[in-house]
Amino acid sequence: MAEENRETQELTRQELSEQNKIRREKLAQMQEEGHDPFQIVRYDVTHHSDEIRADFDALEEKDVAIAGRLMSKRIMGKASFCNIQDRNGHMQSYVSRNDIGDEAYAAFKKFDIGDIVGIKGFVFKTKTGEISVHAKEVVLLSKSLQVLPEKFHGLKDQELRYRQRYLDLIVNPEVRDTFIKRSKIISEIRKFLDSKGFLEVETPVLQTIPGGASARPFITHHNTLDIDMYCRIALELPLKRLIVGGFERVYEIGRVFRNEGISVRHNPEFTLMELYQAYTDYNGMMDITEEMFRTVAQNVLGTTKISYGGHELDLGKPFARKTMIEAVKEFSGVDFDQVADTEEAKRIAKERHIEFEERHVKGDILNLFFEEFVEKNLIQPTFIIDYPVEISPLTKRKPDKPEFTERFELFIVGREYGNAYSELNDPIDQRSRFEYQEYLREAGDDEANMIDEDFLTALEYGMPPTGGLGVGIDRFVMLLTESVSIRDVILFPTMKPLD
Repeated sequence: MAEENRETQELTRQELSEQNKIRREKLAQMQEEGHDPFQIVRYDVTHHSDEIRADFDALEEKDVAIAGRLMSKRIMGKASFCNIQDRNGHMQSYVSRNDIGDEAYAAFKKFDIGDIVGIKGFVFKTKTGEISVHAKEVVLLSKSLQVLPEKFHGLKDQELRYRQRYLDLIVNPEVRDTFIKRSKIISEIRKFLDSKGFLEVETPVLQTIPGGASARPFITHHNTLDIDMYCRIALELPLKRLIVGGFERVYEIGRVFRNEGISVRHNPEFTLMELYQAYTDYNGMMDITEEMFRTVAQNVLGTTKISYGGHELDLGKPFARKTMIEAVKEFSGVDFDQVADTEEAKRIAKERHIEFEERHVKGDILNLFFEEFVEKNLIQPTFIIDYPVEISPLTKRKPDKPEFTERFELFIVGREYGNAYSELNDPIDQRSRFEYQEYLREAGDDEANMIDEDFLTALEYGMPPTGGLGVGIDRFVMLLTESVSIRDVILFPTMKPLD
């Protein structure tokens, strides 16, 4: 059976190679005859397919000019039908020798599927009721020298789809729809934040100290300065410097880079949105997060009711709020409020077969219990609040419970979609947190934060009480488009080179 498959694949390759050869011969012949399609520099399009359908009553019998990729063709003697795919969909065209002339019609019959063509003609409806364009002129605008994947089977190879996204977009319309929605989601986020008085800013991608998250950075070298630099792992610290400088509401949507594994949820470079608002706290951030998710879903999808992974969700309902301790107690039965110290926490972890490292303390182990027992059960939108200080180096402590911080993460269908704090603005406490992170780095944790002296100096000048929020744009797009993998919502995901 395997041998038969190999023979079939080899025959397919030979057939494709022959077809590609024929296409090149056609191009050479056209160029010899003075009809080189690559010499055409402009074609004035007046309408797209969806516009013609939407305005048919006004456009019937009116002239239009459309352009796109030839996706099908039916030759019927002196007249033919073809189907053109433009940016917004498909449009049928009726092409007759009597209308475009003998020479143009003979050339049209030699066009290949995948060629880029322009058609001028009038709008009409066929006997079967299909809105079409009756061609008066057909022009080859670009010759396709490669054969598109077979129509009915499409492009199914996931690896090839990600490597050749242009091909994926041509033959899989639902993929194009996903990325159109992605663009609309980002646009709606901007509209929402702008309406709240936030200022969009840009901060450096190359940094001398990677901060704002616990992640392994990519390292590069600046030749002129002769120093190592890092691709940013978060947007946080430069944005908080702007809060110190007097900008009370700022946000940035940009690429960040983390030198970590690749999975259905992780890509080494991804899009992050972070915002910071002076004179509010993590409760204010919960309010704005909930409103933003609800507003964007409504404006992009026309509803707040969505489905993901077989679960029905309603972003229009109030999001649940639970402390990490409450959630761990609910799903594991262990009440960490009753756990006396790190020694007892480690004993319980061993009993529950939770692996931990020697350096871990009680707060770390609470988080390990959360990851093991809770995350997968958080289906409906839920804010998990009050994280241990050990895993929240940039977050303000809870005044009545200083071993915990005013931090939350938003979980939906078992995944984290947002991370927010009441930002730590005490420079003395911040220095001690950084020093603890430095200790962790020396102990072998290469994802721990480095000490950022300039940021500490900024805090010493005074930062007002501030709330901050980070949302992974790619995961948000996955949620609203019901995409399984992060690679399905990133146009050009990171791939290992073929060679």
